[in-house]
Amino acid sequence: MGIKRNRIVVKVGTSTLTNELGNSNLRGMEELVRTLADIQNMGNEIVLVSSGAIAVGANKMHLSEKPRSLRMKQAAAAVGQCENMFLYDKFFGYYNKTVAQILLNADDIQEEEKKENLANTFEALLEQGIIPIVNENDSVSYTEIESDEKLFGDNDMLSAVVAILCEADKLVILSDIDGFYDKDPRLYKDAQLISRIDTIDESTYKLAGGAGSRRGTGGMRTKLQAADLATAQGISVLVTNGKNPGALYDVIEGKKVGTLFAAKR
Repeated sequence: MGIKRNRIVVKVGTSTLTNELGNSNLRGMEELVRTLADIQNMGNEIVLVSSGAIAVGANKMHLSEKPRSLRMKQAAAAVGQCENMFLYDKFFGYYNKTVAQILLNADDIQEEEKKENLANTFEALLEQGIIPIVNENDSVSYTEIESDEKLFGDNDMLSAVVAILCEADKLVILSDIDGFYDKDPRLYKDAQLISRIDTIDESTYKLAGGAGSRRGTGGMRTKLQAADLATAQGISVLVTNGKNPGALYDVIEGKKVGTLFAAKR
C-alpha cells in the first residue's frame, strides 16, 4: 500500500508575515517555507493562502501610515504582492520547490465555469508537485478591501473556499494567538484555550469577539466563519499560532495543538 497523500491548505496572515515595524518578517517566512517544503517532502500536497500584500506594499512605498483610500490600498497591494511572491519564490527555491501565484476575485468562485477552470488549475499544479500561493486580487477587486460584508474576510473565508475547491483533507489557519479561547486572552489572563470544538453554534460565535491584531484585519470571528464553512464540507480545521510554524508537524501527525474544529462528515 502507498502512503496516503494528505492535501493541506495553510492560511497565513499579515500579523505572521510582518513585524511590528511593518517590514517583512524574513525569519518567520523562511521558517514557514522550510516547514511546508519538508511536509510536502513527506508526501503531502500543500496549498498556501497568504495575506499581507497591502501591509508589505505600504511599507515598501514608504507611506507614513496605513493607506486609507481605495486607490492607495490597491496600489499598495500591487507592490506588496510582488514583494511577497519574490520572497516566497526565493525561499521555496532554496528547498527546490516551485511555486505558482493564483489571485482570485469573488466571481472566480461564484461563476460556475470559472470555478471549474480554477479547480482544474489547482489539480494540474498539485499533480506536478507545485505549491500554489493564493491571495485575493486586491489590486483589482475592491470587495475585500472596502465592503462591510466581505466575501473572504481577510482571507480566512478565502482559505475555506480554496480548501473546499481543492477537496482538501485539512485547513490550517495560522493566527497570532494559540487558538480559540473561551474569552479574549489579550484582555483576560484566565482565558482558557479550547482544544476541540465539535459543533459551531450561536454560543460559539459569542465567544469569538471582534477585531484581530493591529496589522491584520481578520479577527477570530472570521476564522470561526471559515471553520463553519469548511467543516460542513467534511474538512477538519485547525487554528494555531503562526509564530510557531513547526506546529504544522504536530498537525499532520494528529497531535493536539491549537484548536481543532472537527469535520462534520
